[in-house]
Amino acid sequence: MAGIVRKIIQTSNAPAAIGSYSQAVRVGETLYISGQIGLNPTSGVMVEGGVVPETQQVMKNMGAILEAAGASFDNDVKATVMVEDINDFTAVNTEYAKHFSANFPARALVQVAALPRGAKVEIDAIAVVGTITDEK
Repeated sequence: MAGIVRKIIQTSNAPAAIGSYSQAVRVGETLYISGQIGLNPTSGVMVEGGVVPETQQVMKNMGAILEAAGASFDNDVKATVMVEDINDFTAVNTEYAKHFSANFPARALVQVAALPRGAKVEIDAIAVVGTITDEK
């Protein structure tokens, strides 16, 4: 009897895990991407300049993980955005939206008390790997 295959997705183009987790895990056609913060994957240091450059780096990191899994932002179906300050919503949303062509994934946005490494934003996602056809 064959079981469901679980594959760990790892790329050097996104920050290495700073805890006991994987950058992403694929189970069947579903990809679960761990929360990404604005760490530069080469230096391991948080980008400077506030929530906008952090969000830009988060999306670069997530894009690298999606690519490593054979997917793109168009494969995202659900995201959770965590911000340190709810007043950063508009700035984060503007940067986030630049990575989707038409149909946005479902999403939640919450304000949290604190994020790892003093980050101002963290985003995780769920994607479906393979060809996605949108119903019109």
